[in-house]
Amino acid sequence: MSPESPAGALTGIRVVEMGQLIAGPFCGQLLGDLGADVVKVESPGVGDPMRLWGQANADGASLTWPVIARNKRSITLNLRGEAGQEVARRLLDQADILIENFRPGTLERWNLSPERLWETNPGLIIVRVTGFGQTGPYAPRAGYGSIGEAMGGLRYLTGEPDRPPSRAGISIGDSLAGTYAALGALAALNSRRTTGRGQIVDSAIYEAVLAMMEASLTEWDAIRYQRERTGAILPKIAPSNVYPTADGSSILIAANQDTVFRRLADVMGRPELATDERYATHHARGERQQELDGLIAGWSAEYDATELLELLHGGGVPAGRVYRAEDMFADEHFVARNAIVRARNSQGHEFAMQNVAPRLSDTPGGVRWSGPELGEHTDEVLTDLGYDAAAIGRLRNDSII
Repeated sequence: MSPESPAGALTGIRVVEMGQLIAGPFCGQLLGDLGADVVKVESPGVGDPMRLWGQANADGASLTWPVIARNKRSITLNLRGEAGQEVARRLLDQADILIENFRPGTLERWNLSPERLWETNPGLIIVRVTGFGQTGPYAPRAGYGSIGEAMGGLRYLTGEPDRPPSRAGISIGDSLAGTYAALGALAALNSRRTTGRGQIVDSAIYEAVLAMMEASLTEWDAIRYQRERTGAILPKIAPSNVYPTADGSSILIAANQDTVFRRLADVMGRPELATDERYATHHARGERQQELDGLIAGWSAEYDATELLELLHGGGVPAGRVYRAEDMFADEHFVARNAIVRARNSQGHEFAMQNVAPRLSDTPGGVRWSGPELGEHTDEVLTDLGYDAAAIGRLRNDSII
């Protein structure tokens, strides 16, 4: 994609991102993908630690940064002094949304409290992403995504039953908090159309994780049922598992709905399974989950993966390979839907990354450029705020920018 990509639904919305690492910046990434103008504020000479985290290319550059900071403009600004805070207030006077993921009270110490910002920009929406939220006894605690995943209940249910809790291979807690933060920002934008006023969006990592925990709280409260780690399956949901093939691959088959199980039984050449009282209903299959998985595994192991998938898809049974990154690049469906795109930065370096989700038919947005250099847009943004070259020079000489 390029700066000439199709307009996004949030074109014209101005966002100032003061967060770092993942939770806050992922919110900024989502808004930027959909067309918002996201100005990322970073500390002079240091910048967001994500510039250095993760795998690096041959030049030593982070391969995480181009994705999390895509579509953003970077300025450097020292927010710990009055001069930098004054610049920030001028910037925020023209903004629709502020994203920050510092500990509660940090903005207030920097003379950037919501109340002060609303004095000159009452419509500003302030998105605050933290580990535990802005209130409550845990609010002052430092909170990483991993802690939110643990306290929100996800870690306890992740992994094999005979091993300690595991984790997903991504920072899912941070990303969930950023996603809910973006949802809250959009809801607040809509509310502002009626009230004319902004509000605070309080996105806590542990609550974002908790929101994904389905009926686990209800089950415990009602019948004292505690979900446990179950590895590759969900208890009583059958068949839905990873099954072996003759060529050593693994295919995920999900046929737990009654109508879909009938189709699977037909594909297996065992239509009688769908009327057998042991397997005919969702409840019955759940009670005989292990037994049923054994039957399907014995059948699937007779076929190579490609042949098995052709049979399943031809019969209308949901199934798929367990993909790695290299498999995604080779898949014709990913190619046809442009699910993976390439974006360049100002240095001309190109990076592959996932495309924008979800897809809007008329205003899809896009990946216009990858993560910027530190302070790349400082002069541009400050000029737009009315600072002339001499004033910008003074700020730079004073190490404000």
